[in-house]
Amino acid sequence: MRKFNITVNGKTYEVEVEEIGGVSAPSRSAAPMANSKTAPVPEAAPAAPKDAPVTSGDSVTAPMPGKVFKVLKGEGSVVKSGDVVMILEAMKMENEITASVDGTVKQITAKEGVSVNPGDVLFVIG
Repeated sequence: MRKFNITVNGKTYEVEVEEIGGVSAPSRSAAPMANSKTAPVPEAAPAAPKDAPVTSGDSVTAPMPGKVFKVLKGEGSVVKSGDVVMILEAMKMENEITASVDGTVKQITAKEGVSVNPGDVLFVIG
């Protein structure tokens, strides 16, 4: 048995993995598993930069974990409340992320291709 720490959506779990053909031993499971088959591990996308200062204004945050698929409005673009600013891909679905207020996009903090977590600032409208 080999022990690993796995982090899923910011929560860390300690798991034990048995090698095929190894001796079976009782193990503790951090979370119930629906399927014991091995799923392919997706290639990690670059993480959103954490050190970029966020400009003051109305920040729009990620509602779910995902990957920024496409940025439709750039910094300096004039938007109205409800305009689609970017597309967030989550669970193979494209989710429209819209402007929360009328204004100008002051800052795009999540670039195309980066992975984001819930609550990460995607863009700021001023």
